[in-house]
Amino acid sequence: MLSRLVGRPLAEEDIARDGQGRPFFPGHNVDFSISYSGALSAVSLVSDKNIRTGCDVELVRKRARLKEIAEEFFSVPERDYIFSSNNISPGSFNEARFYEIWTLKECFLKLRGLSVFDMAEVPSFINGGDFVFSAVLASPLTFYLYELSGDAGERYILATAVEGIEAEPAIQWFSPETSTSAATTAAEDSLPCRSIAKIKAALNPAETVRPKM
Repeated sequence: MLSRLVGRPLAEEDIARDGQGRPFFPGHNVDFSISYSGALSAVSLVSDKNIRTGCDVELVRKRARLKEIAEEFFSVPERDYIFSSNNISPGSFNEARFYEIWTLKECFLKLRGLSVFDMAEVPSFINGGDFVFSAVLASPLTFYLYELSGDAGERYILATAVEGIEAEPAIQWFSPETSTSAATTAAEDSLPCRSIAKIKAALNPAETVRPKM
């Protein structure tokens, strides 16, 4: 995947890690983040090494302990959002909504160079049933949330975050049979992509409160 991004074969020494453990290309003016799940891998890329991005993709599937994870790491509004109510099955656990919250939190952790053990400290992404980022920051940070459909009918949730600019990062995804590097809105995209949400962090340099990290 990374070889395709830079257009040449890569050796192990072509990739280094910064003081936070985040991978980067020495000598290249880019920042990137990689994630994979099921048969899908994704890359979030920005053409400025001083602007960080984070990316996480998850295959929507039933897994053990999802409810326990939500109870342990997610805020009350986030848990209320996941345990969606409807006329058919009131209060049912919604796996897709779980992965929406999880991928948003994970891409923020990866952008900051943090680990999954910091998950409980990530600000909430739900307020009153709507997507928000409940932390005020000194510089712009925008999250993008997508749903992707795989070749075999799989459903994926993809989240990416980019700081400093409001233009969407370039997103590329790959499968064992095909590779696609088109814009997410391209009609010819082999992996149908639907935008779920665009979330801007509140910006107030005079009264900045940083996430507890």
